[in-house]
Amino acid sequence: MVAALAVPLVLPFYVDAFWLRIGLFAMAAAVGALGLTILFGAAGQLSLGHAFFVAVGTYGYGFLAGDDHGQVKGLGLPPLLAAVLAILFAGLCGLLFSPVASRLRGIYLGIASLGLVFLGHHLLLNLPAVTGGYDGRSVEPFALGGFTFSDVSDRLVLGIPFGAVESLWYLFLAVTVVATLVARNVLRGRPGRAFRLMRDSEVGAAAMGVRVQRAKAGAFVLSSMYAGTAGVLTALAFQRAVPDYFDLQLSIDFLAMIILGGLGSTSGALVGATFVIALPIVLSRYADVLPLVVAPGQEGIQASFAATFVYGVLVVIVMLTQPGGLRAMVHSLRDRRSTAH
Repeated sequence: MVAALAVPLVLPFYVDAFWLRIGLFAMAAAVGALGLTILFGAAGQLSLGHAFFVAVGTYGYGFLAGDDHGQVKGLGLPPLLAAVLAILFAGLCGLLFSPVASRLRGIYLGIASLGLVFLGHHLLLNLPAVTGGYDGRSVEPFALGGFTFSDVSDRLVLGIPFGAVESLWYLFLAVTVVATLVARNVLRGRPGRAFRLMRDSEVGAAAMGVRVQRAKAGAFVLSSMYAGTAGVLTALAFQRAVPDYFDLQLSIDFLAMIILGGLGSTSGALVGATFVIALPIVLSRYADVLPLVVAPGQEGIQASFAATFVYGVLVVIVMLTQPGGLRAMVHSLRDRRSTAH
């Protein structure tokens, strides 16, 4: 446990900025995956609209914290206040959709939530004053207590230049740890037991005193706020928001994360998010030495397509051989080892 806590704290002093940036993207996705773990893994509510709520968090922060730049407008609020309001706005959008979520389940809810992605993409392209349209909009750097998380040439810590990536690493790490602890406490407490009862049998849950519609709405709102938090982190990691990123593929990626890691598992969501986010970036970086994979712009199998194919095949294998995901696989290996000893 000490090593698990100490290693992330010292990584910015020893690891190249490329790997730290992958870590930022992975932690942002992990927070969103934790929200989907609560909604789908625990409560059994299939959602294909997760990308919509991530977009709400991203553009909400960009609009609230940004200033006016030509036709693109902003309110210029303090970054911390803008981040909190963006997360709350994502939760409000989830609350507005909760009457639909409370009355549907399974593939029907998935199809209904899918409409949010197309609606959101349409709004992102046709509200240029808020979103910047097709070109997107820049994102103001985060600031807390007079400290700005940006590249400063003279900022040194123990002789190591500390720019935006290194500074954001600790911010993202703190948010991810808090989000993980909250999700774990929710799943282990009374709400988590109510969600699992509802997932297994709505009639049985109602017989045990669970108010099913309220529980469904609560799970959807909490998941939306997690997605909004992931959106704020995504905005800070990319330092720009573009509409094409928040499409159906992003929602499918989130589903792949929690299925690979293990439905209902917080640690599985973290591992699955890291794998799904890091794989295409690593393949693209080492495309010149990998067989069959080519760099962007060349003829052949693109790194992004190869990564999608790899974790798509892994999802099928996991569902056929180990439905509990990587978490169940680790527990199975641990039990075998203890039995052998």
